[in-house]
Amino acid sequence: MRSPELERCNSRTRLDSAPSPLGLVSRGLQEAQHTQSKMDTITQTERQRKTSLFDDFYAYFDLSLATTEALKKQVFAVRYSVYCEEFGYENAAEFRDGLEQDAFDKHSIHCLVTHRSSQTPAGCVRLVQPSASLLMPLEDHCEGGLNCELISSLDGKRHTMAEISRLCVDSQFRRRRGERETRFGHREALDFEAREKRTFSLIAVALFLSSAAVARMQGRPNCFAIMEPFLPAILRKIGVDVTRAGSDFEFNGTRAPYFIDINAARLAAPEEIRTSLDMISEVFGHTLPSLKQASA
Repeated sequence: MRSPELERCNSRTRLDSAPSPLGLVSRGLQEAQHTQSKMDTITQTERQRKTSLFDDFYAYFDLSLATTEALKKQVFAVRYSVYCEEFGYENAAEFRDGLEQDAFDKHSIHCLVTHRSSQTPAGCVRLVQPSASLLMPLEDHCEGGLNCELISSLDGKRHTMAEISRLCVDSQFRRRRGERETRFGHREALDFEAREKRTFSLIAVALFLSSAAVARMQGRPNCFAIMEPFLPAILRKIGVDVTRAGSDFEFNGTRAPYFIDINAARLAAPEEIRTSLDMISEVFGHTLPSLKQASA
């Protein structure tokens, strides 16, 4: 019997209704690289005085799995703020409760970053887990542009596949110095200290690592994502190797499907990235077994 991914590989379907899952990560990755580059130029004595960027990040932010209805509402509210209100990628009128959702959410594990002192949701991402009868968003929405050879190499291994999707960071934690208004008018921002602000570029990175950790722990290292063309090169620079999984398509700009072997990416990653990934796995390890049991 042909698997659903092969059946859909050459069929024409609608485009994904979301922007590229990792599109908003690019600025964060670039800023993190720039910060790390400056840190690499300081003397050893100065380096010893500096706290790791990731240590600082975890001092100001919490990473968690959105396992309760209350936490999931926070995830959907961030998505509504970014996709509907800020960028207009989604029709806000379709989500009158201010919670952006779709049919894939009930088949996903959601990760949430929360600002510790204010308890403000700062960003989110989900990992969609396909099954024999459930397609990934990427399979359903890429207009037959997927690489059939790559997809067929995973035929019979859908239990090892997942899609990193709906990654976004709230504008309060992306706004550049001097920006005081959104396109909808003034929005009161939180008052952040300078040391705190330098960790904002890591929110998107931490979200990506969170989804990767979840995929690895769930036994789904074969991950896919829809990306903008420049993003794979940026990911490779921080040690995350990706492979093109299909042709370009147009939706809010040029996008393309990509494949990520999470296990291989972890082995190739710099030590700080790998250490952070392992730390996230340890924190999430207390919750994921219950999720596996619930989905069994």
